[in-house]
Parts: sequence; structure tokens; C-alpha cells
Amino acid sequence: MTKIEVRICGLGGQGVVLAGRILGRAAVYDGKKVVQTQSYGAEARGSAAKSEVIIADKRIGFPLVRKCDVLVAMSQDALDMNVKDLKEDGAVLIDKDLVKPPRMRAKTYSLPVTEVAENLLRSKMFANVIMLGALTEITSIVSEEAMEKAIVASVRLETAEANLSAFKIGFTLRSQLVETS
Repeated sequence: MTKIEVRICGLGGQGVVLAGRILGRAAVYDGKKVVQTQSYGAEARGSAAKSEVIIADKRIGFPLVRKCDVLVAMSQDALDMNVKDLKEDGAVLIDKDLVKPPRMRAKTYSLPVTEVAENLLRSKMFANVIMLGALTEITSIVSEEAMEKAIVASVRLETAEANLSAFKIGFTLRSQLVETS
């Protein structure tokens, strides 16, 4: 790995900022150089939100994602606004119940994260961490151990166990994966 640029996007309230923070922290635990930025609308819920994470072996010279290697889209609007910044040979991970797969050359992973969160954990609040589990398993940009450590360090103590369960569920979602190119 020289440098990997990741953009996680969706709507306010879907936990995309938290997901970016967790990913960045996990990369630090793996000994990588990291820059993490975020932006979101003034409304608490429902407005556009994104988190960008650049992970590298060496010093990072520019703090914003120019062309992402990995795009995670948790809403259709987020995909529509951000897909133009995905590298042609990149990967896009989408919530299959909320986002239609794009027609493009990039690898597309369509995952039932919100459905799984509601059915197995009784709350769609965990969809972001399920997506992080899938992202970790699919891309290997951070280790499973570093991600688990970052989750525990990033969430409230009373939700740590449920978030770790969500991560592990996401990590095993590959068997339910719909991959297109």
C-alpha cells in the first residue's frame, strides 16, 4: 500500500462521520499515516454527510481526497454526488436497499447493511459499522484487530459490544454479497 483514498458518504444520522473516524483510528493502530476529514450539512439529520480518510505508508501531502480508491455510499444522493470522484479501477460499496448499483467499470459491492442491522441488531443505527466490517474484509486496508480496537475506543462504552457484533456481522457478509463490475 502506498496511499489509499476512501470516501464514506450518506445522510446525516447514518453514522458516516463516525465510520470515517473509526477507519482512520484503525489505520493509525496499524502503524499507517492517516488524514481524516469530514463535512456535513447544518441539519442534524437528513442532509449530505461525508467522511474522507487517506491512509498511507509515508507522509500525506494533501489532506483531501481527490480521486477515491474506495467509495462507500449509504444513500442514493450520496452515490450520485460522489461517484464522479471514484477511480475507474476503484471499488464502490453500497447499501443495496437504499442505493442502486451504478453502471461503471469499478467493482461494485452491494450489501444489505441496513436490512441486516434492523433484522439482527434491531436498529439501523449499526448499519455504518456493519459496512465497516464488510469494507475491512473486502479491501484489507486495515486489520480486523485494529478495527475492533478502534471501534471500542470510538463508541460509548454501553454500545461497544453491540458495535463489535455489528462489525463481525459485516465482516462475514461476503457470503451474501452481490458483486458486479
